[in-house]
Amino acid sequence: MTADTDPTSADPTGTGSTGTGAAGGWGSPGHADRYRRRVCAERDRLAVALGSMRAHQHDVLTDLLSFNADTAFGREHGFARIRDIDDFRRALPVQDYAAHAPLIERTAAGEPNLLSADRPVVYFTSSGSTGDRKKVPVTPRFMRTTFFPFYYAAWAPLVENFPDIAHRPDAVLNLKHDPIAQPPTTADGRPHVGASQVDFGAKFGEPLSAEPGTAAPWGALPVGVAPDDHLEKMYLRLRLAVQSDIRCLIGINPAMIAAVPYQLALWWERIVREVRDGTLGGVPYGAPDPARAAELERLAAYFGTVSPAYVWPRVRALFGWTTGVASLYLPALREQFGSGVTALPAPVAASEGPVGVPLDRHGSAGSLVVTASAYEFADAEADLAPDSATLLPHELEAGREYHVIFSHVGGLYRYAVGDVVRVLDMPGGVPRVEYAGRAGRSDAAGERLRESQVIRALRAALTATGLSLVNVACRTEQAPGGREAPRYVFAIAPRNAWRPEETERFAALLDRALERESAEYRGVRARGALSAPAVRLLDPEAFFRDWHTAVGSGIRPTQVKDRLFRQDDALWKRLTDGSG
Repeated sequence: MTADTDPTSADPTGTGSTGTGAAGGWGSPGHADRYRRRVCAERDRLAVALGSMRAHQHDVLTDLLSFNADTAFGREHGFARIRDIDDFRRALPVQDYAAHAPLIERTAAGEPNLLSADRPVVYFTSSGSTGDRKKVPVTPRFMRTTFFPFYYAAWAPLVENFPDIAHRPDAVLNLKHDPIAQPPTTADGRPHVGASQVDFGAKFGEPLSAEPGTAAPWGALPVGVAPDDHLEKMYLRLRLAVQSDIRCLIGINPAMIAAVPYQLALWWERIVREVRDGTLGGVPYGAPDPARAAELERLAAYFGTVSPAYVWPRVRALFGWTTGVASLYLPALREQFGSGVTALPAPVAASEGPVGVPLDRHGSAGSLVVTASAYEFADAEADLAPDSATLLPHELEAGREYHVIFSHVGGLYRYAVGDVVRVLDMPGGVPRVEYAGRAGRSDAAGERLRESQVIRALRAALTATGLSLVNVACRTEQAPGGREAPRYVFAIAPRNAWRPEETERFAALLDRALERESAEYRGVRARGALSAPAVRLLDPEAFFRDWHTAVGSGIRPTQVKDRLFRQDDALWKRLTDGSG
């Protein structure tokens, strides 16, 4: 084994979870029942807290001000003098990561007591809008008061409604679980990793925190693989998983789940050969299984294709984000995993903190996590600024979209996370929210389109035409010949062939739907500053190849997400190269 390989079967740092957390983990007697009791108890506590949202919001603010009053940030902004949310809003501007970054960098270099009175144990990594890797400080107090209650509660609908997934360690294919033995670190020696790469049991004393599927045979790969060879890691997990009775897939990022049917077909011959030979990545592993190999070959021959539904006929649930671009392709994707498979939504959350968590089987929305952060919102129709007026949770309106701003004890204050949420409804006066898209806009001629507006317009055009797609992206381009105004070009991978007349009608309907969604778009179209949109049909596998190229470049799969707006020339060419 060379120095650049990653022996993930062991974890001497305690950073990459093996899924056991401590003695008595997944697969041990009684663990499934203990886990179910814990996640349901946290869900129930949050449900009760919704009945006194304003009191809990006040308590969260009071706690973070008191705990961090003597930090450099707290002293500078007079935390000791702040009594309520109005004082807090007057004392601090709305801030993004860049505004927090100087103190975060000093903290990561080892300087204490800057943003939080707690020292970070790890730093979560998150890609920013520029692609830079953020350092999100993760403190023990943050984990205890902000993270763990929502984190446990998020699993309750899955475990409660599909209890069989918790009774075998290999019943769940957890695609986001990616332990590493030697994580990158900040200057103060703290791990700088994705949230899915942290063993919360080892780091924060939470032995029940290991997710379903993390103790499966593929949870800690038993063969060496280069740390950044994420495609090979994905292959090895699928190779092992085809010999198990999978009941659920966890992806969070839905692009990871969407890639599974493509990957099974792409790697099928290799998978079947290794199952037959008893090898894993070319290395002897377990006993040869010619019977399972023959069964897999028969399934592919009989159905004429490779589908997850044939490989794992008892899959019952998919767990990941269900809104955004994924909402356009998820219904058809779900059927590839079996008739009647349920798609349960992951929480509305970022590496920096939670926003909403589903407490039931609703397909897209979650209740505000009122005990986690002090929340503010701003109308998504306007761009955020340091002095933007904000609304409190009880002041929101159903059907409207808002920028999310939160403050929590971990050291983020009036933090604009860069996400837009849509308020689905207000049961009991508490907002139930779903992720609507990133806060950035596409704005070539003053149309100022948000992701959510374009997605709704796409859905309307798809519904009206009866067409379906695998994925979609768009950008503005100069019309051919340069004589007309620029136009939006939609690169679409159709699920089935679209006839020319269907494509033409779809484009016209999409144009009208965009006009309904956005007064600004309607205005620029009326004055001729934008031409009618065009559709560029790609082959059905175009987005999967593009996704694999990005992952193959060394980017962790959890961070290669669906991107609707793609103005970058090189990335657009990579996606559309070879299309018709």
